[in-house]
Amino acid sequence: MNLRRDLPAILLLVALVLPQLAAAQGFSAYVLPPRFEDSAAAGQTYRNVIEIQNTSPQAVRFGVRTADWDLDESGEIGFDEALAPDSCRPWVGLEALEIKLEGNGRKRFRFEVAVPEGTPARQCRFAIMIEGDPQETTQGMSVSGRIGVVVYLDIGDVSARLRVLESRIEVAGDRQLPALLVANEGTAHGRLQGFVDGRDAQGRRWTFAPASHPILPGRERIIVLSPIGEPEGSEVPPVGFPVVISGSFDWRNERIPVDMTVGQ
Repeated sequence: MNLRRDLPAILLLVALVLPQLAAAQGFSAYVLPPRFEDSAAAGQTYRNVIEIQNTSPQAVRFGVRTADWDLDESGEIGFDEALAPDSCRPWVGLEALEIKLEGNGRKRFRFEVAVPEGTPARQCRFAIMIEGDPQETTQGMSVSGRIGVVVYLDIGDVSARLRVLESRIEVAGDRQLPALLVANEGTAHGRLQGFVDGRDAQGRRWTFAPASHPILPGRERIIVLSPIGEPEGSEVPPVGFPVVISGSFDWRNERIPVDMTVGQ
């Protein structure tokens, strides 16, 4: 597979949703999967495919580039066309830097990561950015829509090591919900997965699921726990604090125990 090595591009307007659908001034695309979480060995070339669909009846052209990315303190993702220190983007090859799709057409777009021999254990993180042609707004500004497909590629023996540091109450929408401050003391990203049990101050039993946010190695992040099993449209009582949380979450082969009182 003869793939193009990527060049930097300016980031204008980013949309990142699940599944990923972006529309801005005539740009419309549907992209799957929203992210890759996989592994490779030093000296190996990792290959995979993104499916891109034009959701507009008109023919469109998309530019494709890579970008480095990071999370800020609030957990918002930011993309950067400049090479970050120790970036693995030079290893990345793209099938093309431009895609043309007919109305409602789709394409399987190939990319690869050629991991150099002798690469020490690390996590390679980058994004593949799919951008529509710039369009003029009614204010005379030139904007374009862009979707970022995030790639996590574990090289060698790396793993997350998640630990719950403390609990707190967070406001999510119009509700107060329990939340956990989670540290990642490992060498790769991780997420809390699974369910834990809760009993609130009124004696009500709850089952909580964590927000599926990534926790990068060496970072801490607040993860909100949301009740599950609530009938759609039903009137749900507020969680009465303090609430006792017990059980454990999972991430791959790791179990993260939780046994604490939130809002005490």
